[in-house]
Amino acid sequence: MSFLTNLLFGGVKSSADPTGLSTESGSGIMESNNVEEPIVAGQFYPRTLYKFNGHDDEKIFIAVKGKVYDCSSGRQFYGPSGPYSNFAGHDASRGLALNSFEMDCVKDWDMPIDDLSGLTAEEISALNDWEEHFQGKYPCIGTLVPEPGVNI
Repeated sequence: MSFLTNLLFGGVKSSADPTGLSTESGSGIMESNNVEEPIVAGQFYPRTLYKFNGHDDEKIFIAVKGKVYDCSSGRQFYGPSGPYSNFAGHDASRGLALNSFEMDCVKDWDMPIDDLSGLTAEEISALNDWEEHFQGKYPCIGTLVPEPGVNI
């Protein structure tokens, strides 16, 4: 009832957020107390990377030159029906180097990890540009390693 009383009669104003999601700092600026899920860096096998494709799991992880990036914030690009959706849950290195969205540029989880052999200097340069893009935009959460007995 005190809420209605304060609303109708202009009770004491409080700067506290009733949701508990933010607090007011000494500067009067609202600061978020939301803590995102911690990102734990680790090793991913192609098989474990595959499930982070936006379908099987809401998170979207993509490998580029052996590093795994959390691209969940770029869901409009890498998620289901996005223009780069075939890279989600995979090593996208060759496809990015070739500027190709064809599935034959993306290896299945049970194939050896792409050693990127046969790329031209121009294609490697394009891949390096993509790697810089991913490093600047998405958190690196681990490395892509071959699974013993599967990807070797």
